[in-house]
Amino acid sequence: MIQNITSKLTFRVAAAALMLFGGNLLGQKHVDLGEIHGNFEIDAQTYKADSLIGAPEFPEKIGNNSFMNLLYTRGKFESGVRFESYYPTLQGFTRERGAGIPYRYARYRNEKFDVTAGTFYEQFGSGMVLRAYEAWGLGFDNSLDGVRVKSEPVKGVYLTGLVGRQRNAYSNKVENLSEGIVRGFDAEWSINDSFDSLMTAKTRVKIGGSFVSRFQKDEDPVQIIPENVAAFAGRASINRSGFNLSGEYAYKYNDPSTVNNLIYKNGTGLLVQASYARKGLGVSAQVKRIDNMDFRSDRNGTFNNLTLNFLPPQTRQHSYRLPTLFPWATQPMGEWGMQAELSYNFKKDTWLGGAHGMNLSVNFSRINALSKTATLDPSDGYTSPFFPLMDSVLFQDINIELTKKFSSKFKATLSYLHFDYDQSLFHQLTGFNSSTDVSAEVQVLDMSYKLRKKHTLRMEFQHCYTKQEFGSWAMVLAEYTIAPHFFIAVFDEYNYGNAQVNKRLHYFSGLGGVNWNNYRFQIGYGRQRAGVLCVGGVCRVVPASNGISVAITGSF
Repeated sequence: MIQNITSKLTFRVAAAALMLFGGNLLGQKHVDLGEIHGNFEIDAQTYKADSLIGAPEFPEKIGNNSFMNLLYTRGKFESGVRFESYYPTLQGFTRERGAGIPYRYARYRNEKFDVTAGTFYEQFGSGMVLRAYEAWGLGFDNSLDGVRVKSEPVKGVYLTGLVGRQRNAYSNKVENLSEGIVRGFDAEWSINDSFDSLMTAKTRVKIGGSFVSRFQKDEDPVQIIPENVAAFAGRASINRSGFNLSGEYAYKYNDPSTVNNLIYKNGTGLLVQASYARKGLGVSAQVKRIDNMDFRSDRNGTFNNLTLNFLPPQTRQHSYRLPTLFPWATQPMGEWGMQAELSYNFKKDTWLGGAHGMNLSVNFSRINALSKTATLDPSDGYTSPFFPLMDSVLFQDINIELTKKFSSKFKATLSYLHFDYDQSLFHQLTGFNSSTDVSAEVQVLDMSYKLRKKHTLRMEFQHCYTKQEFGSWAMVLAEYTIAPHFFIAVFDEYNYGNAQVNKRLHYFSGLGGVNWNNYRFQIGYGRQRAGVLCVGGVCRVVPASNGISVAITGSF
């Protein structure tokens, strides 16, 4: 017995010595075991039926969308996984309930090659033939699961090749991926980077091209559907002394699908952008024409499911609440878009600039429908002249914004916006039975006053005047911040102009939270009006709700 105890004691001492001195020896050798990083987000909300605003009964009472990323890196190698949970899915998100690992990958990079196996995101050019990306707030994720290889065979030449299938659920099981197989190749040449004599030249030029194809079996019992659908794009950009001009043209071969009502018409896309910037001045303009460019890894996909490409929006992304009543969703079946913006800083100690200067921003955007003529053969769809002959206005936004700092403690932003809007385009999404054409004017006054060191009070006063849709709105917000950790805000949206007197409701909400190092906790309570949330022309329906919301985010 004593021998056994002595033996165990000897073993423990030896083990402790090995850990102590062995650890020191390892420490002296600086063994690189790699690093683990990650981030997470937990979004939860309680739901209470509210017949006044149209919030339905939610059997589970609480919805939840959550994820955590874990990334491991060691030298030229990295790998990662993401776990996602929807028990059950928050209202307004199309992801079905469940949990799983939709994202996992391994990647190796050296000077010439970059190889990824597993899940990845990618974009060719502006994205008109391929963009795989993720937007958590929209519930959007069209990542690819397969293999991707990048290479720089010679200086300044960048090549990318990939093959895979798209994500279509909360896990990456084979049965949850798209039916279609995606193949793609992109090449870009930065001419200045290839020649030492041009490295420091003021004029910089890039050219590039992309090719993407999708294979999906034809199982249609009536029509002959192309199993292989190809799309390609060419692009170029030139930059000199603050001036930038870029353009891209995309072409897609016949791709009968649910979205285009199974027509065999080819698709086209054109995007031209120009900008100029110097100290205190910024000017930009964009033009875009899209015709039958809905491109998916599954021809039966609808709404945001299994989209392969991204059609850049030509409208301003508003952050104030009442202007977001009028979002714009890119129309892949046809639109002419144009946008221009001017930003100018009036210098300090001038008549308009005053003691602290002033910024003026003016933005104009307009989207027209394409002029279309039906063909004799319905399967060909329609014809549409490439240049002008633009049809009705679908969307128009004119906005002017003045930002001025009056003192070291007080600054304000005053905005005026005018919208003309074809609301019928959203009826199929929202089910709203409202008027077709909406004309609205919105004014916003945003004031911020520093009460004392780290303590700031911010107030927003917003007003929307319109006789259409749900009538006029008013909104007031008050936010108190103790930098950098604490914040609390209350706001009320009042639909005082609703034609139905019993719908003239207040949407009162309050929220507060704390930021601590890399973590953020936020809790709120209130009514959420129904509407459409759009980011970058990609939208999701936001249903009416009443309840408590919690959001926790962090990174490590």
